[in-house]
Amino acid sequence: MTYARLLGTGSYLPERVLSNEALSLTVETNDAWIRSRTGIAQRHLHGAGQTTSDLAYEAALRALQDARLEPDDIDLIVVATTSPDMVFPSTACLLQAKLGVKSGVPAFDIQAVCTGFLYALSVVDQFIRAGSARRALVVGAETFSDLVDWTDRNTCVLFGDGAGAVILGAAEEPGILASRLHADGRYAHLLSAPGKFVQGRFEGTPVVQMDGGAVFKFAVKVLDQVCREVLEACHMTAADVDCFVPHQANIRIIEATADKLGVPHDKVVRTVSQQGNTSAASVPLALDHARRQGLAHAGQNALLAAVGGGFTWGAALLRL
Repeated sequence: MTYARLLGTGSYLPERVLSNEALSLTVETNDAWIRSRTGIAQRHLHGAGQTTSDLAYEAALRALQDARLEPDDIDLIVVATTSPDMVFPSTACLLQAKLGVKSGVPAFDIQAVCTGFLYALSVVDQFIRAGSARRALVVGAETFSDLVDWTDRNTCVLFGDGAGAVILGAAEEPGILASRLHADGRYAHLLSAPGKFVQGRFEGTPVVQMDGGAVFKFAVKVLDQVCREVLEACHMTAADVDCFVPHQANIRIIEATADKLGVPHDKVVRTVSQQGNTSAASVPLALDHARRQGLAHAGQNALLAAVGGGFTWGAALLRL
């Protein structure tokens, strides 16, 4: 039987950094207020003319280098994003061209907001298990700052831009041990960017709207549940988790979820203070950070989890 295994990871953060202090000059907030509620100290923002596919390209190059592969070794590209370069073609197709991946390789986007990377990871796992792909590039990339109202202190302090990428390859031993995905559209009103194109014009509110308290309660509940689902599917417990890589939305959500699961804080990867919430890029950025900082090693069990607007949520257990 064929399985999907992690071959390499890569990440990219734009050069521009916006600190809490700098943000407080344009909106009524301060460093202490932001840190106490979110754990965020700064976030990265894309430069002028820098697109989501540009960020994805840089992360993909680093992942290819880590896997010791060339672009033409890739036979599937999936990009998770909520902030594509354009309505169409997909960001994945644009990335394919920038990388110089050979013509004919399938490439498409997945949109599940902050859970998007886990959705993409699960989909690609099925492609590889079915024999439809041998080496796949999976990217979570966002220029999410374009979806933020920079006068709303309740939301603008949270988000940043970035991209994370992984290479999955066919193997005889399983690398993705289990994954579970969920959604419930009844909660759409709690976290959304309610805008759309109508006859060539944008209507509605194209920026993030959020009920922070409700999102916090829902996130901690479902993250705990879906992580337990994945562990139970593998006949494991939290004690078997060597590295917990949660969505980096808010330090209070991260720590509350770890506490409910019973995962020690020294096994929890945290990048939120330096990156903020990068939506679909959050989990792959944190995974790459964990590997490069020696927080996750080959042969260990890494538990990935995320929740996003929709609501969507999911988890995956990887054998690194």
